[in-house]
Amino acid sequence: MTENVLAKLIEHNNWANLQIIQACAALSDKQLDAEPETVTKGSIRLTLQHLMEAQQSYWTQLSNVAPHFNWQAPPDFAELRRAASITGDGLLALARDESNKLQTTFQKDDYTIEPWVVMVQAINHATEHREQIKSMLNSLGVTPPRIDGWQYGRVTNALTQITT
Repeated sequence: MTENVLAKLIEHNNWANLQIIQACAALSDKQLDAEPETVTKGSIRLTLQHLMEAQQSYWTQLSNVAPHFNWQAPPDFAELRRAASITGDGLLALARDESNKLQTTFQKDDYTIEPWVVMVQAINHATEHREQIKSMLNSLGVTPPRIDGWQYGRVTNALTQITT
């Protein structure tokens, strides 16, 4: 079976984003705004906002659509979920090459950019910040969600235990 590996990576990215947003939704305002006593900079609330703003930026760069979100203040969790879904679905459509836009090199800020570079950055950037949030959750005594590739394989039944 031939799979679209890039689409699978984006599917995992989207799932992991929603899992980390859900885990943080149960936190108090004090926990969300706490400055970590680690090398991580910024609160959970601000990191979640940055994560979704960046994902929107990657999607709009690749698809040449206007941004849907312009937060003047940190969004609530319903808005974070909405942003994760809209921008995640947009990146997934591009990964599946439904619009054929990933074939087009574009220019931005004095650079010519191959679209795959932005897709790699979208995945890498989100992974880094989700791990920072998980670290901050641990420091608050909150068990973070398991969002690695093995867990995603389990929840999607792509990784199943062999029984005899």
